[in-house]
Amino acid sequence: MNGRSLKLIRDVIINSGKMTSVEISHDSIYLQFSDVELGTPKLDSEFNLTARFGEDSFLTAFYNNIWDIDFLSKYNFKYEFLREDIHLNVKNIRFNDFEYLNRLFEKYQKDKSISTVEDFNIRNIRNDFFMIVEAEDIAIVLGGNQMDFFTPSERLDDATLRELSNEWMLYFLKYQKKRNLIRDPMCENHPLRY
Repeated sequence: MNGRSLKLIRDVIINSGKMTSVEISHDSIYLQFSDVELGTPKLDSEFNLTARFGEDSFLTAFYNNIWDIDFLSKYNFKYEFLREDIHLNVKNIRFNDFEYLNRLFEKYQKDKSISTVEDFNIRNIRNDFFMIVEAEDIAIVLGGNQMDFFTPSERLDDATLRELSNEWMLYFLKYQKKRNLIRDPMCENHPLRY
């Protein structure tokens, strides 16, 4: 994905998105987001977006209180497996931003890393891609040499992402005209309200 697409992914998640699950399976790490502003929402379902990192992948959690990263305690080192539901509101997302990563070392007292690479060091990332997801009390950094994004039905590329973003914006504009008849919290909390 190009830089414009990564900026678009950031924008569609941080307005109303939530981290809802993390899964580690051998050398792949999945982070799922719900309530992302993509596509046309349906009353009976929410729109999800999943980020996948593979090939020498890693996950590092920055925290001050150990209880904030309790979900990582269930990681099975023998089978390199973790599947946990989490519910965190997303405050910020950055891609391949070393300057922002360095700020996390100052902001948080502790960090915990999980990686299949034996000599992995969060202060010396050698992966092609990484993503920083910041919530209220923790920040999660995921990375790998392969990065993909998926909706529940397809793998996203630049064109598909743009199309889904346009669909959501049309939905948002139609909602603004009918907002006295129906209520959608994602549209109500969007910064572009008029």
